[in-house]
Amino acid sequence: MKILAIETSCDETSAAVIENGSKILSNVVASQVEFHKKYGGIVPEVASRKHIEVIAAVVKQALDDAKLPIKKIDAVAATYGPGLVGSLIVGLNYAKAIAFALKKPFIAVNHIEGHIYANFLTPLLRSTPLHKMERGDPTPSRGGVRFPFICLVVSGGHTQLILVKDHGKYESLGRTRDDAAGEAFDKVARFLGIGYPGGPIIDEMARKGDPKAIDFPRAMIDEGYDFSFSGLKTAIVNYVNRQTIRQTQPIDASRIPDIVASFQQAVVDILVEKTIRAAKDNKTHWIALAGGVSANSMLRADLEARAVKEGLKISIPPISLCTDNAAMVGSAGYYLIKKGKKSSLDIEAVSTLRI
Repeated sequence: MKILAIETSCDETSAAVIENGSKILSNVVASQVEFHKKYGGIVPEVASRKHIEVIAAVVKQALDDAKLPIKKIDAVAATYGPGLVGSLIVGLNYAKAIAFALKKPFIAVNHIEGHIYANFLTPLLRSTPLHKMERGDPTPSRGGVRFPFICLVVSGGHTQLILVKDHGKYESLGRTRDDAAGEAFDKVARFLGIGYPGGPIIDEMARKGDPKAIDFPRAMIDEGYDFSFSGLKTAIVNYVNRQTIRQTQPIDASRIPDIVASFQQAVVDILVEKTIRAAKDNKTHWIALAGGVSANSMLRADLEARAVKEGLKISIPPISLCTDNAAMVGSAGYYLIKKGKKSSLDIEAVSTLRI
């Protein structure tokens, strides 16, 4: 079964062709980062307008890359939430129009569910474990996840621990009570004036700093499965302000690598501790990573090192499948269709959709 998938939940316009839920025939992503960078964040109206401008070309490129005429696809999948409603509407309606015109089955996919299914796509193997590699090295997928497993979904809009029992069967164990981890990265980067998007910038800069230089708080690290990162963000602001007052001038730029490295370590410690505890408490032998922040080199390395220490198996998608992409949506759509599910063409975008 070959599925044409479309993803436009935020600021990436993506289309992919997926075969049997695991083989990527094509995966095209058009990023809008350069358009939003000057604003220090995503402008929803700009995002939806850019999706409209490029979606036809992106879908055509995905079909061309897959060497597949559009009439040869077997089904169409698209994200319908959560996300920016204007962005969601563009991709969802484009996908529904294709399904209607071709009289093909249509399946609407939860964006969070899509991220989980990045772990089901054909893995690229490596010989060196992440925790024995230098942080920042390119790392393809560990691959081969098995049910049941704990999935840490961590991105700019979501930080959530999910017990995945089977295809389409999920239990949300915990979620962020305030800022998502990726949102905290962006806000800290904006406060420090080091650029946007904050995640990759901090990841790169942290390699030059000492993650033990400053002992920032790890909120709720021993409490349940929920997350809170707003206090950590405030701690960075207060620390910088105190240093500025003492020095009677802005904090020296040479201190910033230590600050971001210590901040990143605090975030990673919280994410890793709760993920491992969730696996133990739920007696699962597998854990998986998903979402844009799963591209973070410290998180990838530290979580795998801890998993190895605890005797757990781990799946980590390649970097290209961590950020928003249509391949993950196509994989999720395939397994939903195989379970006999399909969506009405009347379905609407739901910006606050939960898994």
